[in-house]
Amino acid sequence: MSKKSIINFSQLQAEPIWLQERRLAAFDNIDTLKFPNIERVKFHRWNLGDGTISENEAVANVPDFTALGNNPKLVQVGTQTLLQQLPADLLEQGVVFTDLTTALEEIPDVIETNLGTALAFDEDKLAAYHYAYFNSAAVLYVPDNVEVDLPIEGIFLQDSDSAVPFNKHVLIIVGRNAKVSYLERFESIGNASVKTTANISVEVIAKAGSQIKFSAIDRLGTNLTTYMSRRGRLDRDASIDWALGVMNEGNVIADFDSDLIGDGSDANLKVVAASSGRQIQGIDTRVTNYGRNSVGHILQHGVILERGTLTFNGIGHIVKGAKGADAQQESRVLMLSDKARSDANPILLIDENDVTAGHAASIGQIDPEDMHYLMSRGLKFEEAERLVIRGFLGAVITEIPIKEVREEMISVLDTKLDKR
Repeated sequence: MSKKSIINFSQLQAEPIWLQERRLAAFDNIDTLKFPNIERVKFHRWNLGDGTISENEAVANVPDFTALGNNPKLVQVGTQTLLQQLPADLLEQGVVFTDLTTALEEIPDVIETNLGTALAFDEDKLAAYHYAYFNSAAVLYVPDNVEVDLPIEGIFLQDSDSAVPFNKHVLIIVGRNAKVSYLERFESIGNASVKTTANISVEVIAKAGSQIKFSAIDRLGTNLTTYMSRRGRLDRDASIDWALGVMNEGNVIADFDSDLIGDGSDANLKVVAASSGRQIQGIDTRVTNYGRNSVGHILQHGVILERGTLTFNGIGHIVKGAKGADAQQESRVLMLSDKARSDANPILLIDENDVTAGHAASIGQIDPEDMHYLMSRGLKFEEAERLVIRGFLGAVITEIPIKEVREEMISVLDTKLDKR
């Protein structure tokens, strides 16, 4: 690891001085900062980055673009942008959805003002590593008062035959009283022949009165060890509805956080996850209520197969001064193997009176009575089991705005079940 490699990369990308300086400041903090606190997940000895920053890599595996729809979208493979698709009417309204280099040319002041406001470069060791070494990025900007009717889709593919670390930054800025539905995919493609790492940060900046529906399906591969951070920063009366499908194959720690800065802001997080094989996934979902009458709800459902491990940490924090705030959470895990391991940890931190808060958590196996009822109606055991699992995870899956993606998530889950 060296400052010289960071400076060389930054100059090759024609980055502004302020971004280069932020990278160097992050580099200086890596060794002194602590790892993020993910309760009951022992990840500190995982290889989460080797301190290299690479120039643009060649694309060996190209997706089939003929299967993609006509909705607005951006497709990146590794460090390369392969497709941008944005209708003329959105361009005329000032919507931007492109790579960071292009966005810095089109809306430089917007980028400088907002990059790092949801996740600070010096928050922890992995955040500092990310800002020093992220090698590709995307920006979605929706100006004030613009309502986007079609779902906007970001497709970010990791080439599993490449040794280049998958260090991606996604910055989403939704202006005052604007409205957008965004779908995000992180997926590995290729033959999974190379082991490498991923450090991914997604920042969502919701300005006052904005409404965001954020859906995601993560399908990163077996040989990828991943740190995934999704952060929301919500101003007054802003809302983000999160629907996140964590369907990876490799070891993952994920940090899904919403900071309710403004009065009346609202974050609703729904997370569905599946672990299989010997895979370890630790998911930390947090809502921090800063604003008065802010509302933060967390719903997490997970399924574990074989020797998989899945940990849900649900954290609701109401800070001093957030009167009238509401923090609710529910984490439930369904175990389909006696060799599986799971934790569901509800954590409430309440520093204010005149608030509403509650939590629920459970870990268990499929109810035999449910299975008996379905099988008494003529279903085979495997069919009945699939129906119970789909019903258990349906609270999140039904929130995905695009039908094809809902069907894809069910298909991924079925594939995991078939591998047993």
